[in-house]
Amino acid sequence: MIERMAQLVNDKIIQGVSDIRDESDREGIRVIIELKKDSYPQKVLNQFFKHTELQSSFGYNMIALADGIQPRLLNLKELLQIFIDHRRVVVTRRVTFDRDRARERAHILEGLSIALHSIDRVIETIKKSETKEIAKENLVKKFKLSELQADAILQMRLQTLAGLERQKIEDELKEQKKFIAECEAILKDKKRMDGIIKDELKAIKTQYGDTRRTTVVKHAVGEFSAKDTIPNAPMIVALTQTGYVKRLSPMQFRAQHRGGKGVKGMTTKEDDEIMSILHVMNHDDLLFFTNTGRVFQSPAYELPQASRVAKGQAIVNFLQLQPEERITAILKADEKETTHLFMVTSKGTVKRTEINQFENIRRSGLIAQKVPKGDELKWVVSTTGKNEIFILTKKGKAIRFPEGDVRPMGRAAAGVRGVRLGPGDIVVEAAVISDPKTSKLLVVMENGLGKMTPVEEYRFQGRGGTGVKAAQLTPKTGDVVGGCVLKEGEDGDLLCISKQGQAIRMRLSDIPSRGRATQGVIVMRLNARDKVATMSVVMEDKESEEAVTQAAQEERKGEVVEIKKEERRVERAAAVVGAKAAPIATATATKVNAKAKVAVTFQKTKVAVAAKPKAAAKPAFVKTRVAEKAAKAKPKAAQAKGKKKGKK
Repeated sequence: MIERMAQLVNDKIIQGVSDIRDESDREGIRVIIELKKDSYPQKVLNQFFKHTELQSSFGYNMIALADGIQPRLLNLKELLQIFIDHRRVVVTRRVTFDRDRARERAHILEGLSIALHSIDRVIETIKKSETKEIAKENLVKKFKLSELQADAILQMRLQTLAGLERQKIEDELKEQKKFIAECEAILKDKKRMDGIIKDELKAIKTQYGDTRRTTVVKHAVGEFSAKDTIPNAPMIVALTQTGYVKRLSPMQFRAQHRGGKGVKGMTTKEDDEIMSILHVMNHDDLLFFTNTGRVFQSPAYELPQASRVAKGQAIVNFLQLQPEERITAILKADEKETTHLFMVTSKGTVKRTEINQFENIRRSGLIAQKVPKGDELKWVVSTTGKNEIFILTKKGKAIRFPEGDVRPMGRAAAGVRGVRLGPGDIVVEAAVISDPKTSKLLVVMENGLGKMTPVEEYRFQGRGGTGVKAAQLTPKTGDVVGGCVLKEGEDGDLLCISKQGQAIRMRLSDIPSRGRATQGVIVMRLNARDKVATMSVVMEDKESEEAVTQAAQEERKGEVVEIKKEERRVERAAAVVGAKAAPIATATATKVNAKAKVAVTFQKTKVAVAAKPKAAAKPAFVKTRVAEKAAKAKPKAAQAKGKKKGKK
C-alpha cells in the first residue's frame, strides 16, 4: 500500500505530498504522510482513499436457496426473515426434543415412585415370580405399570430404599414436570420463543463481538464523502477583502471585557481588511455570493482550516471566479424556517427571491441578481416572508420597512430601490427583524465605539426613503462599520477585527444601551491610525460548546495514552540500564564505604590530638626530636674514630 502511495505521488496523480514514512511496529500500523504548505489535507486523504487500498469496498449478490432448491435473489428484509424463521424452527425442535426426553424420564420416575410407596408388595411379587420375565409381567398387571417402568423397578438398587434417596426421586419428578410445563408454554407462545432467539443472539454478540471494522455509507459504492470522517464541530469562517478565506475554531478567541485591546486575530497583506466572519458548523453548506451577482455553493469543511493568526488561502482556488470577481457575502444554505433570500447592494438596491430557486447550484455558479455597472451585491439575508428589513448606511442613516414592500422576483431580476443615499454614502449593513418589540440594534463605529439601541426607536418608513439618524457621528466616532439585530434574551460575544489584524472578543452584555442619536461607548481601543474593519456576533450554542469539549476530552485521552506508553518505555529502558549497572554500583559503594571508614578514623585521631593540652604535648615532642638527633649522631662518631685509627 505504501509503495502504491509513493508511486501515485511520483506520477503526480496525487499532489501536495512531500514525504511518506512507515512507522509501523508491534503495537499497530502507522503511516506518516507529510504535506506541502499549500495542500489541503482532506482532499489528499480522499484521493488516497480512492486510489489505494487505504479504503476498500466490496459488494455481493444475496442469492440463496429459499422455499425449495430454486436459487432466488433476496433483499435484506427477506434474508433476515428467512433467518428468523430458520431460528424459530431450530428452537422449536430443540425445545420439543428436551420436552420428550423429560417426559421419558418423568415416566420412569413415576414408576419408581409407585414402587417405593408399595415397596413390600413389590418385593413380595418379585419373590413369588419364577423368572425375571414373569416378575416383569406380574408388576405390569398388578400395579398397572408400563414395561419401561417395570424394567426400571427390577433394576432398582436396594440403596434406593433409603429415605434421602426416596426424597431425591420425588424432587426430581417435580422438576421434570415443571420443565415439561415450561417447554409446552414456549411451544405455544411465539413471543417467548422470539425472546429465546434474542437472548441467544445477545450471548453470541457478548462472547464473539468486537468493534466494527466497516462503515455503512449512504452514497454509491466506490464514492467517498468527507462528511464521514470530519466531525461536525463549530467553526468561524473568515473572509478578507482580497479573497483570502479560512476556518478556525471559535475556542481560539478568549473572551475579554469591554474596552480591551484584543489579541492578534488574523495576518493580512498590506491594504487588505477582514470583510466577513460567519459562525457555522463543519457540515453546513455555504452559499457564496459575488459582487457581480453570482452565487456558488460549497460545504464548510472544504475550506482550509488554519490557526488564529494565519492568512488563509485564496478563495479562487476553491470557486470558479472570473477576473476581478470577488466574494461579498456568505450565507448558510440550510437555514430553517426561511422562504426567501433578501439581497442588498452597496447603492441601496434591494431584491427578494424565493430560496428554492437556489437549489442544485452547479460548480460554475448561478446568477443570483443582475447588478448594473458601478454597483455591487454586498448583503444577502434569509427571511420568512413576514419579517422587517433594516438597512444601515456608512453616514449613520438607517431605514426600517416591511419585507412585503418588495415583491418576490426571479434570479435574473435587478431589484428595486431600498434606501435613498446621500453624496458619498453607501450601505454598510443589512439585517432582518423578526420581533421589533424585543430586538435591539448593535452599532459599531470605525474608531472603536459602539452601542445598543432598541429597534422601536427607529420609526417605520416606506421602501426607498432616506432613513433616520442611527448614530451621532463625529471625528471621535468615525463612520459606521456595521451593525447587528439582537433579540431579547439572546447572549453571545462580539468579535471585532481591525484593519491591522487586531481582534477582540467580548460579551454582548458588556455593551450598554444608548439612545438612537448618541455616540456610544468604547468597545475596542485601537492603535494609532488603526480602524475597525469588520464586526461579527457569535451567539451562544450549548450543543456546539459540548461538541468542542467532548472533542477536547477525546484528544486529551489520546495524549494521556501516548504519555503512558512513553512512561512504560522509559521504565523498561531504566530497568535494563539498572540491571547492567548493579555490579559497578556495588563496587563503587564498597570503595566509598572504605574511604568513609578512613575518613572517620582520621577525624577521630585528629580530634584526640587536638584534645591534649599543649604543655604536655611539647616535652614529648622535644624528647622525640633529641632522641632522633642522638641516633643520627652515633654512626657519625663511630666513623670519625675509625678514620683516626687508620691514620695512626
